[in-house]
Amino acid sequence: MKKIISLFIFTILFSCNSKKDKNIDFTTLFEKSNGTETPEYKDVITFYEKLSQSYDEISLFEIGETDSGKPLHLIVFNSDGKTDLNSIKNSTKNKVLINNGIHPGESDGIDASMLLLRNIVQNDSLKKLYTNSLLAVIPVYNIGGALNRNSHTRANQNGPKEYGFRGNARNYDLNRDFIKQDTKNAAAFAEIFHTVDPDIFIDNHVSNGADYQYAITHLFTQHNKLGGKLGEFLEYKMRPGIEKSLAKKQIEITPYVNIWGTTPEKGWSQFFDSPRYSTGYTTLFNTLGLMVETHMLKPYKTRVEQTYELLLSVIDFSQENSTTIKELRKNALDNILARKTYPIKFNVDKDDPTKINFKGFEGTNIQSKVTNGNRLFYDKNKPYTKEINYNNNFNPTKEIIIPKAYILKQGWYKIIDRLKNNNIEFIRFKSDTTFSVEINHIDNYETVKTPYEGHYLHYNTNIKKTKKEIHFKKGDIYIPTNQKGIRYIIETLEPEAKDSFFNWNFFDTILQQKEGYSAYVFEDIAEEFLKRNPLIKKQFKEKIVSDKEFAANPQRQLYWVYKQTPHYEEAHMMLPTFKKH
Repeated sequence: MKKIISLFIFTILFSCNSKKDKNIDFTTLFEKSNGTETPEYKDVITFYEKLSQSYDEISLFEIGETDSGKPLHLIVFNSDGKTDLNSIKNSTKNKVLINNGIHPGESDGIDASMLLLRNIVQNDSLKKLYTNSLLAVIPVYNIGGALNRNSHTRANQNGPKEYGFRGNARNYDLNRDFIKQDTKNAAAFAEIFHTVDPDIFIDNHVSNGADYQYAITHLFTQHNKLGGKLGEFLEYKMRPGIEKSLAKKQIEITPYVNIWGTTPEKGWSQFFDSPRYSTGYTTLFNTLGLMVETHMLKPYKTRVEQTYELLLSVIDFSQENSTTIKELRKNALDNILARKTYPIKFNVDKDDPTKINFKGFEGTNIQSKVTNGNRLFYDKNKPYTKEINYNNNFNPTKEIIIPKAYILKQGWYKIIDRLKNNNIEFIRFKSDTTFSVEINHIDNYETVKTPYEGHYLHYNTNIKKTKKEIHFKKGDIYIPTNQKGIRYIIETLEPEAKDSFFNWNFFDTILQQKEGYSAYVFEDIAEEFLKRNPLIKKQFKEKIVSDKEFAANPQRQLYWVYKQTPHYEEAHMMLPTFKKH
């Protein structure tokens, strides 16, 4: 509460102590350079400070801290005048959140958003048009990367002249950090996101894949994963609606071309935005998500102008469909709970593609002039339009029964911090208590061989389930699933989900056995144990007969017996998250 009050006071004082100078020249560097340059971070913030001073409809906030040591900024347009964070949170207006500079070398959205907000406040008809909209903009999300400015790291990109670097101040790719939240940036974003609670979220990017005729592509969150009527609305109403809006502006757009090292004419599958990505994360709270991907090889001026027009088209669509969107979001929770199950794994359905007319360039492999091999070459003199398969439908391959609650042991404070960051409701046991719960043990998993965003990510995780009474202590936490954050809870606490906390290494200590034995001592104990447990002895003998590798490995045999005894530690491979059904 103190933070909210202080931010409100900051905004009001900033407004009251500043003269309303409407004669300030708000021409941007992008415009002055004829679409070849983008401003430095400090100049972006100065632009919005002056815009906030000059126009009551613009409010400027500093929220949280980033790994660079600087705060994250939020710019808000509200036709009613200056606003505060409580008013934003409680607003019934159509709410759109735009994120820029997550990869600061991809600066198109930074410039487009500056033009957008300036043009709205300086145009009475636009202000009137967007009376029912609350537009929130993060001007530069990756501040550390924006401060690491250069002209060389985007080797494939056609402008601007200078730009920021992809990694943040700690060299994290922030568009892989929304679930794991290793960075202060991600924690600050969560605060902004849950304050705004946007109906639609837009994240502005630049692609670095194949070549084709389009200057802009879209990457809507995967509609089957979003699920229910909200997913149907996104795929069959929102996507075609925005495509038609842009077509009227003579801007051609296509789905993000998700291929690497080959040509697109054979078709491709939609990018599956799991919760590590921005739109995958915002989906967990039933926000309609869209990544804008302009094409790296097209002129910077064209890319920014088309991003600007797309932003306007999305805002127009959101206003026209505001009542429907809010109703669908409101009902999404009830729809999930009514199903009783929740899908945590998907595969692309290649038998049910969408047909699209794709405008590309003919690509061939030709002799490289650099190496002694071949290279891919797109012939700009040979454009084509071909019908291709776009595999944008996915089928669930694994579903879990939604429990009434998850119970987490209190010592896992990093998990608890992230639950708090995401407004997840939970209660702490006021006294020791015992429940019959479902216990999950890790049965098997695989791990990447090289580091990925500060982790050695697990995948292909499978669990074994058992039921048992567990004694929980005062202070352990009970997390009911009947709440707005149900999807976040499931996607993080179900170990088999792609971006679960287990797969991101938060529970790796359970994978290491802490107690053991000396074989020469345990031999006598094992012999006595098998004598007292003839059924286990029978299973042991049968395994020796049926498993040749086991039969040839006495160490494995002794360890197998050890795991059947009370000496084997219960906590090994057991997740500290328990399910109450």
